[in-house]
Amino acid sequence: MSRRSGILEFAVLGLLRESPMHGYELRKRLNTSLGIFRAFSYGTLYPCLKTLVASGWLIEEPGSVPALPPATSSLAGRRAKIVYRLTAEGKEHFEELLSHTGPDAWEDEHFAARFAFFGQTERDVRMRVLEGRRSRLEERLEKMRASLARTRERLDDYTLELQRHGMESVEREVRWLNELIESERSGRDQRRSSPEGSARHDTSGETGGLPRHRDHSRPDPSDDTK
Repeated sequence: MSRRSGILEFAVLGLLRESPMHGYELRKRLNTSLGIFRAFSYGTLYPCLKTLVASGWLIEEPGSVPALPPATSSLAGRRAKIVYRLTAEGKEHFEELLSHTGPDAWEDEHFAARFAFFGQTERDVRMRVLEGRRSRLEERLEKMRASLARTRERLDDYTLELQRHGMESVEREVRWLNELIESERSGRDQRRSSPEGSARHDTSGETGGLPRHRDHSRPDPSDDTK
């Protein structure tokens, strides 16, 4: 299985865990909710669905036949859409995938898919994925800085500006990850310190309270020392 197809299977299982859907609905959700799938086609989706059905993780069910105008007397050519539903085995498999925190979960496309399902992911797993992603980006940033230092004198102004833009994008994501990690830690610490939270073990996928979005391109008023 290629990395790309593995990400698609993960995303399909995650969406169908929320509710059964037919192919059109699935493709629409993948396009709108998960931007990494904006450029894929039914020719990619349906083989993936067939593979998941063959693996026992999905079942196909007949959906409703689209309504026809009153004057239409025949249903010829109007087939019911196939609805795809997650099986118990498929749910268990998806939960196993959610628990994985290896290097693949930190890569660009896979991280985006994993983050889209953080609401269904255990807190400790979320923390490991976020910290792994941050570590990966910090390594990338270090290499970018070293490369820029070696080649700066040989680059024209536009190429240099492009490299700086790339570095700034990585730096922004590292700051964003720092905020998410701090938010997760704060939420966990608050539950541990509360009487109700200490009375039971927290196994939910409840979020720790996402940080309010901040535009890092603008100065923080709290940094004003005037």
